[in-house]
Amino acid sequence: MTETASAKPLIIDCDPGVDDAIAILLALASPQELELLGITTVAGNVPLDFTQRNARKICELAGHPEVKVYAGCPRPMLRMLETARAVHGKTGLDGTELPEPTMPLQSQHAVNYLLAAISSHPDPVTIAAVGPLTNLALALIQAPQLVENIAEIVIMGGAITQGNVTPSAEFNFYVDPHAAQVVLNCGAPISLFTLDVTHHVISTPARLAAIRAIGTKPAASAADMLEFYGRFSMKRYGTPGGFLHDPCPIAYLIQPDLFEGRLCSVQVETQSETTMGRSIVDLWNITDATANIRVMERANADGIYQLLCNRLRKL
Repeated sequence: MTETASAKPLIIDCDPGVDDAIAILLALASPQELELLGITTVAGNVPLDFTQRNARKICELAGHPEVKVYAGCPRPMLRMLETARAVHGKTGLDGTELPEPTMPLQSQHAVNYLLAAISSHPDPVTIAAVGPLTNLALALIQAPQLVENIAEIVIMGGAITQGNVTPSAEFNFYVDPHAAQVVLNCGAPISLFTLDVTHHVISTPARLAAIRAIGTKPAASAADMLEFYGRFSMKRYGTPGGFLHDPCPIAYLIQPDLFEGRLCSVQVETQSETTMGRSIVDLWNITDATANIRVMERANADGIYQLLCNRLRKL
């Protein structure tokens, strides 16, 4: 990819998934702000064999087969994998037909890639973690000193009020709560995008129509996937479309003023099966825990979709 000197070195750790796919497209369309070093995939929305293949499909859809994709962990650290195929479809990218990728999957394991890429880069690296945090947690367990060369970790995960996979827990944190706890306590600067903010970023019919009107193959595929993906939320929540979870951290890296947040202490429940994966966000500093996670509270949804449309036109 062509990038400018001021572009943030970025690794996307993801489990594509429709909203992950939109996040990747947004990053690939923003080389002036983001230098995409590589994409690491983890089992989550669908099993690992699908997530690594889906990441490569999206890179090729965007016209960037040069991006390196690495497959990582096929299951959480301590629990059995639970997927979200009811939301994303059997393949993870249901709603559109994309050809099988021809670009190669890298032979290096995603965790080993994270260790090497972060530690060796001349500038601090930003990590956009928009799936279960297994890959990143295992890298940090092996080499805690990685945080010294991490500029920021932007995470889509957790919920302040109510979950989407259980009454308490958001999907990414629920799938691997132990990994989430490791990452949140690693000491790196972290910005967290919970359901409480992403649920305000909805793919309404008008917003989907604006994406479709761009008239390119990437935009058409994005609209088709978002339309399929939105059916689940429309049925469960009565919303006019699906929630644009995973592109929010990428939009923040490109245009930070689209979001507002505050520093809080955040922990993850790892013991109780009833509340497994729940994120405990200390909004009012009730505990003595250090407030070290920037928890996003507000999002400019119109601005996010305008940014997405503007960038999809560049692919």
